[in-house]
Amino acid sequence: MVFTTPEPHQDDLAPGEAAPPGGAARVEAHGIDHIPDAERRGRPRELCAVWAAANVNYLSLLVGGTLVLMGLSFWQAVAVIVVGNLFWLLTGFLAISGPAAGAPSEVITRAVYGVRGNRVNNAVTGWLISVCYFALNLAAAASAAFALVRKVGLPLNTGVQAAVVVLIAALTLAISVYGHALIVRLYLPITLVLAAVFAVAAVFVVDHADPGQAPAAPLTGTDLWATVLAGVTLIASGPLSYTTSADFSRYLPRTASAKAITGWTALGAFVPSVAVCSLGALAATAVDMTDPQTALGALLPGWFEPVFLLALVLGTIAINALTAYSAGLALQAVGLRVRRTVSVLADGSVSVALTLYALLVSDFLDTVSDVLQLTVVLLGPAMTVYATDIALRRNRYDAAALTDERPGSPFWYRAGVNPAGALALAAGSGAAALCVNTLYTGPVAQALGGVDVALPAGVVVTAVVYAALMRRRVERSAG
Repeated sequence: MVFTTPEPHQDDLAPGEAAPPGGAARVEAHGIDHIPDAERRGRPRELCAVWAAANVNYLSLLVGGTLVLMGLSFWQAVAVIVVGNLFWLLTGFLAISGPAAGAPSEVITRAVYGVRGNRVNNAVTGWLISVCYFALNLAAAASAAFALVRKVGLPLNTGVQAAVVVLIAALTLAISVYGHALIVRLYLPITLVLAAVFAVAAVFVVDHADPGQAPAAPLTGTDLWATVLAGVTLIASGPLSYTTSADFSRYLPRTASAKAITGWTALGAFVPSVAVCSLGALAATAVDMTDPQTALGALLPGWFEPVFLLALVLGTIAINALTAYSAGLALQAVGLRVRRTVSVLADGSVSVALTLYALLVSDFLDTVSDVLQLTVVLLGPAMTVYATDIALRRNRYDAAALTDERPGSPFWYRAGVNPAGALALAAGSGAAALCVNTLYTGPVAQALGGVDVALPAGVVVTAVVYAALMRRRVERSAG
């Protein structure tokens, strides 16, 4: 991995010129440019800690508690949590394209949408949704930090709240700005610290909780299926938001095992996400998780609660550093000729504004639920079309072709847009929109009695349409 200070923009390097060497203490030199084979190093197992640290966070705890608030029993909630988190396998699968292309996801998807079409894709599924998730996670971390501020006796007025949000955002963006090497270096110790804190918290929660507790009015029939599928969609929105997993694997050698990359990425995210979500669901059997800070305070001893709150903030910083890192690359891939550091800081500024709105104006839990569920209409198809392209090409990508943005280049397609990618995404998102039951009820969901099948519908339609339209083209290019 190659780093330097100050950071040169990719356009500052002459053709064939390598960026100066450096390490985790220096700002990453590369943005969306190709990573030469000579600068690749590391092992797939390093990805495990990166994704583990990012999934021990406050938002996962909230979502786990939300499942019980929706009317599920603890064991039903655990089943939903496991199924929803299986989508991390898709996140892991997308990561194999990073070493193959030596590029981030934001560039690889030019093969899917075309040079111009991919700019629109990065503006929406890359930048806009990343910024929304950054804001949601930042709001969750700030909520934990607010509870900590109250415990030390400081007044929690609007000014203090704004200062807390800005401070957490600054720490997060510092990691994102320094980039890949610092992320790889920091996330193993962060994972170990978070695992220890949550293990201690689990002991206290288990002591008060009742896993066998049944809801006052157990769900049955259509109501149960509707809630289960809504819960799976809510959980799956986490892994589906990471269509950018190649961003963190692209520095691995081209020869790195695809199975190892998929496995370590998925395992690193799956295990802690299941554990933390389940802990939130377990806590909800003992206390009312509509007010998580107050509720958890009743389960944890006074001396440990500040430690736990700090861990929640640290875990959210870890996940948001990845989100901001990818959002910065997405902004470059949209076509803005700015350095990665500038794009990351711009993303952070927008996210802070959204966070303050979510905390000070809107209802936070409602905002979380609506955004996480509704984005699946787009994110499920977006991840599926990318995964289908990897499968069709057998993960063989021409790095030089991917970096060529000129008219007539291999991924220019028709006027810069790949009709197959655009149609598949539109068809999948359209199918999902007809089946959704979140902010509105689609006609299919209405016909099914409120059962939301947006996620499977979007995934299946997208894969079928893209494979049908692209198979012959890919076979011809491979031949």
